[in-house]
Amino acid sequence: MMRLHTLRPRPGARHRVKRLGIGESSGHGKTSGKGHKGQKARSGGSLRLGFEGGQMPLIRRLPKRGFNNAAFHKNYATVNLSDLNEFKAGSTINEQALRESKLIRGNFFGIKILGDGELKHGLTIEADKFSTSAKEKIEKAGGTATVREARAPRTETKEDVDLAAKPQKRSTKKTAPKAKAKKAARKK
Repeated sequence: MMRLHTLRPRPGARHRVKRLGIGESSGHGKTSGKGHKGQKARSGGSLRLGFEGGQMPLIRRLPKRGFNNAAFHKNYATVNLSDLNEFKAGSTINEQALRESKLIRGNFFGIKILGDGELKHGLTIEADKFSTSAKEKIEKAGGTATVREARAPRTETKEDVDLAAKPQKRSTKKTAPKAKAKKAARKK
């Protein structure tokens, strides 16, 4: 019969700890497996990933071309329906309420409600996106799913266009009063 006190790990699952710096008879020698001298033999001597001894690293040698969508990627803060059960029935849930309850934090493009879990009571939820299952479950529980107004991109005004078209004047150095007086004296 198997008991707690008879349980043993599988053979080969546990290894002896490699005890370093115990002397030559330990089986790891006087240098503890670090070899002779050099940067990697010293304490605290380690090289970062991709370091090539001062040579121009590969990541900097390769040309960078093409389009990368990472700069234009829109990150959404996601909230599951099961997390919204902590709010009282009939309450309005928006970005401010979600931040106060610490369900979302940090910077993001918008809020997306996902349909994981069940909603126990009706809530008015304002978000940028809803999954189809989340929308169905919210309406089934007697709540409403409202899509927030899209933030309009900044449009150029007439002043912006005029400023861009107008050539910029270079600032000229103003001459000091003494220099003006000297110039006037030379002309006489």
